[in-house]
Amino acid sequence: MPALTRRTFLTGSAALGAYGLGLGGASLYATASAATPITLEAKTANALLDGQHLTKGVMTYGLESASADPMPPTLRVKRGEPFAAKLVNRLDEPTTIHWHGLRIDNRMDGVPFLTQPYVYTGDSFDYAFTPPDAGTYWYHPHCNTLTQMGRGMTGLFIVENPDDPVFDAEIDINLRDWRLGSDGQFIEQFKPRDAAKNGTFGTVRGANWQVQPAFDAPAGGLVRVRLAATDVTRIYILKLDGAEAKIVALDGQPLAAPLALDQVTIGPGQRLDLVIRMPESEDQTVSLSDIRPSTAKVVATFRATGASLKRDLGEVRPLPANPWTPPDLKNAETIPLILSATAENAAKESFCGSLGYSFWAINKVPWPGDTSDPMAPLAELKRGRSYILNLENPTPHLHPIHLHGMNFQVIASNARAVAPLISDTYLVLPDEKVQLALVADNPGDWVLHCHIIEHQKTGMTSYIRVT
Repeated sequence: MPALTRRTFLTGSAALGAYGLGLGGASLYATASAATPITLEAKTANALLDGQHLTKGVMTYGLESASADPMPPTLRVKRGEPFAAKLVNRLDEPTTIHWHGLRIDNRMDGVPFLTQPYVYTGDSFDYAFTPPDAGTYWYHPHCNTLTQMGRGMTGLFIVENPDDPVFDAEIDINLRDWRLGSDGQFIEQFKPRDAAKNGTFGTVRGANWQVQPAFDAPAGGLVRVRLAATDVTRIYILKLDGAEAKIVALDGQPLAAPLALDQVTIGPGQRLDLVIRMPESEDQTVSLSDIRPSTAKVVATFRATGASLKRDLGEVRPLPANPWTPPDLKNAETIPLILSATAENAAKESFCGSLGYSFWAINKVPWPGDTSDPMAPLAELKRGRSYILNLENPTPHLHPIHLHGMNFQVIASNARAVAPLISDTYLVLPDEKVQLALVADNPGDWVLHCHIIEHQKTGMTSYIRVT
């Protein structure tokens, strides 16, 4: 069980008792019990984000054995081995941790009121789970999300598979931007008019808390690049110049066959694993650019070093698959989910922050905020049964829709040819109708929301219940 201080318990126990929230019964995704916990401190810091000015008031996570690097640490674990972390809150406001993309016990999911109490200043919360899937994931708060994520609280979480092929190097990239003024200090995180459209974009674009970071990699080598789009708004179209590469995984899930990279679109919350064949000669460079919207922006470069290893991109083989139970499509129940704009009501105030507006909804019902009585679930699913989410986007905007706690498989779209990819996040195009199939195999209340955080915090959020 999570460790609760008396103050946190008294605040959150009413909400937990009201819902049950999958606290009873066995789960396929067992809570870890034998791991030595790390301590993650939620705290403020100063950081050089634009390459010129020291930005004050950055929010981040730091390990107890802190390094000088203010960026949240990349956490690495092995599939099937227990992991434990104690979150200690040094911020001046409540917070939590959500482990994005990981199919874990509902109690560990980090959503205030729905799965756990929020963690007050000075309090702590114990997370413990055993990741069933290998891949590239990440972690972030689910409390005052726009501010806390926008100011830095996004870190990579890598689950290694001992059976993965060995590459000549591995590079992890945390892809995000910042809303900074000309003096390098934070400016208003959002504009209401933009929140009602695509969202409010950052002013400084970068990776790993740097502007155009440069990474060294062996010349002629095969380099695995794990990339997570942790931005609160930006949708990227990524293109590689100076080398060839193959996509080996999307959203943590290996592709059945590696796919040659031309350009690829990923939205907030999504992840991408590439294998780059580095150039032959030392000091040759490769650039990774975001070409959306019209002016391309280099987000990172890779420099070849040493004598060529003479590797061949044809050596790249599929990564081992993660466990997956195919849905029974013939007997699957259909659940309609319509993404829509709304002007029904203003958002409620909550301990976890409100933007004060209600622009978006799912099935015409806007999320009222992180409160002890959020609303009824979109649907109640029976454990072990198959379901198809009929997701429809009649709006003129893209929405990266993320489901907590479970994976789905893309089976059909009216807008494009789709491969039967397994994922937890799907970037829904304007006017697209897409079918996502899943087996309800993880009990609890699981949030479904747009990962453009302004859309999430102004109504495009709900949850499904698995019993």
